[in-house]
Amino acid sequence: MIPLVLVPGMMCDARLWGDLHGSMGRRMVVHAPCTEADTVEALAAAILREAPRRFALAGLSMGGIVAMEMVRQAPERVERLALIDTNPFAESDDVRSRRKGQIDRALGGDLVGVIRDEMKPNYLAPGPINQPALDLCFAMAMSLGPDVFARQSRALRDRPDQSATLRSFMGPALVLMGEHDRLCPLDRHEAMHGMMPQSRLAVVAGAGHLPTLERPAATQAEIARWLEA
Repeated sequence: MIPLVLVPGMMCDARLWGDLHGSMGRRMVVHAPCTEADTVEALAAAILREAPRRFALAGLSMGGIVAMEMVRQAPERVERLALIDTNPFAESDDVRSRRKGQIDRALGGDLVGVIRDEMKPNYLAPGPINQPALDLCFAMAMSLGPDVFARQSRALRDRPDQSATLRSFMGPALVLMGEHDRLCPLDRHEAMHGMMPQSRLAVVAGAGHLPTLERPAATQAEIARWLEA
């Protein structure tokens, strides 16, 4: 049974995946950190140094961006790929222009405010507030701290376009998103699906940017289906 490597999103850790680990039975699950470098290339290389020889790979949001770079660096090692609520393109000028202010604010002692004001409102689906999920997002971010925020922000700011990487990947692939994802909307996922014609595009109803926390059962079912394809 091939191991599964999971790469979390920005300012998240293994808790982002909820009980996915427990649903995998005897499958080896590796939770990869994504915190110690300020380029996507270096983050991917660090994970590859510690990963099994060959593995299934799933990444959510920034984790998906790093996962695509892992495929670019070592395509022969990635047996199958799941990209969840992510973006294959380089940073847009609009988002890039906001990064410096966010980094300065976080390093200046207001990481709490950055997460509260600029990030948490965009994470979840509209409707009744999913307070446990929001509280977990805040806890993960605070446990990682402002230096990780700065490194991850720089990595995202300077990331490469991965369109060619996805067009060259031939393994079983899943492109999954929450129905109400405002950070990485449907057109990004349709583009990735088009780059990998063998992939399956799945939209999780009632979820936003974090379907692993918002609709865990539906998300786990899609991941299980991908692993068995």
